[in-house]
Amino acid sequence: MRLFFEFFAVLFNSIKDIAPIMVILIGFQVLVLRKPIANLQRLVIGFLAVLLGLTLFIQGLELALFPLGELMAAELTDPAFIAHSTGYHGDQWQAYIWVYLFAAALGFATTLAEPSLIAVAGKAEQISAGGIDALGLRLAVAIGVAFGIALGTYRIVTGMDLWIFIISGYVIVLIQTSYAPKMIIGLAYDSGGVTTSTVTVPLVTALGLGLATSVPNRNPIVDGFGLIAFASLFPIMTVLGYAQLAEWRSRSK
Repeated sequence: MRLFFEFFAVLFNSIKDIAPIMVILIGFQVLVLRKPIANLQRLVIGFLAVLLGLTLFIQGLELALFPLGELMAAELTDPAFIAHSTGYHGDQWQAYIWVYLFAAALGFATTLAEPSLIAVAGKAEQISAGGIDALGLRLAVAIGVAFGIALGTYRIVTGMDLWIFIISGYVIVLIQTSYAPKMIIGLAYDSGGVTTSTVTVPLVTALGLGLATSVPNRNPIVDGFGLIAFASLFPIMTVLGYAQLAEWRSRSK
């Protein structure tokens, strides 16, 4: 019964979120373009499908993904597990080696499964007539996300300032951009954006909050957020590096 009431509460919130979008689209169609809405029945069915899917997705996050990410962070930072598996103490950054490995594996797997990245990589391969390999692009992005999230968890464990990593990273990106092939620059920057979507964000956010809650002397508000920034930044580096390496190999041949 509780799940039933929670479902309708989420459904009501989803209606409030989607309604402005529908008002804008229909308003421009009727008042600005002054044309009838084509395939009205199909549009209504699609709207209801989006509404139901968004509602189930949000409820699924609350019931499964967020608790799972927080649970994994809590178990991996348990003092008994740390002492048994690493031999270090909880106040040493080396004690959280399994957290870094889990974060990297989680980032890699969720990025490969990211629908928005699959769509962008497929379009890039299609438009470039095979010049850009879709799988290679997805792997490059996934490696960047894996490294970024692992580094982000290291930042949470050590308590270092977020701006040090972000500013240093974008300085590297700017240097890479000046040497990268022009055809890949826009795609590289977009690749950093598409990683922060439906699959990656919920799990990474839950991991960051759970880790900041479990590690001693960390504040979830101050330290728990910021992993998404790493997941957006480092794929730009790896895609630019992937393009530079491909160009260098082609020149060598």
